[in-house]
Amino acid sequence: MPTLTQLILYPIKSCAGMPVPAATLLDAGLSALGVHDREWMVVLEDGQFLTQREHPRMALIRPRPDGDYLHVSMPGQPDIKLSLAWSGTETPRRVRVWDDLVDAADCGDAAAGWFSAALGTACRLVRFRRDIQRPTSVKWTGGVASQTRFADGYPLLLIGQASLDDLNLRLHGAGRAPLPMDRFRPNLVVDGLEAFEEDYLEALHDADLAIRPVKPCGRCPIPSIDQATAIPGPDPLDILQTYRANARLEGAVCIGMNCIVVRGAGTELRLGQELDAELAF
Repeated sequence: MPTLTQLILYPIKSCAGMPVPAATLLDAGLSALGVHDREWMVVLEDGQFLTQREHPRMALIRPRPDGDYLHVSMPGQPDIKLSLAWSGTETPRRVRVWDDLVDAADCGDAAAGWFSAALGTACRLVRFRRDIQRPTSVKWTGGVASQTRFADGYPLLLIGQASLDDLNLRLHGAGRAPLPMDRFRPNLVVDGLEAFEEDYLEALHDADLAIRPVKPCGRCPIPSIDQATAIPGPDPLDILQTYRANARLEGAVCIGMNCIVVRGAGTELRLGQELDAELAF
């Protein structure tokens, strides 16, 4: 039976992850300790989002809830605290996540200055507004409505531990070092599935909730970036290309599945929780 072995939120898109022992499952993604997954995002002045693809140093920006604040730290920079409370006077800013335009809330000049110094480029920090919904594409959900915040396209990313183990065996055979799971930035990691069995799931569920994998996750160069040092290394995509190119995504190299919540929003997920796996056959 699949068992949850990791739960991770990324409060600021493309910055360091926040592993948690338990999280609330919401339609738009995970929530824990007063923050939501991908609730904040760094953008250029024109609203275009930034990621580790262009700025690997984002891996070193570490957000953590601290009472009424989001405490953000980075080596070589003074820490900054962002209020979790909404003042009602936030400046609106329209931003872009891939093809989506989203009305967000600007986090102010102090935050903009901090992130600009951290990344060495003029940028701003924005927050996902409470009165906004960002729907996901129904192309991959079978017409089922879903939503997300600043994630690339879907509220959850699931990877089976056996899938990473399979890749690491192949890397070892090529004389290369194994990769930790954090290179692939999942929200949910499960043990107890066969390698890449998550590709064929109709749902992971129990009596209270159901999570449906809907779209394979096409990969960019981020898995080559060491999340502890922000130093790019050998890219595993060359190995993955030999057996994980997906014709449904025009040959994109895929590992992990984007998921939606079809039942049980508001319930709690916890490490060690067992879920039933229903295959889509």
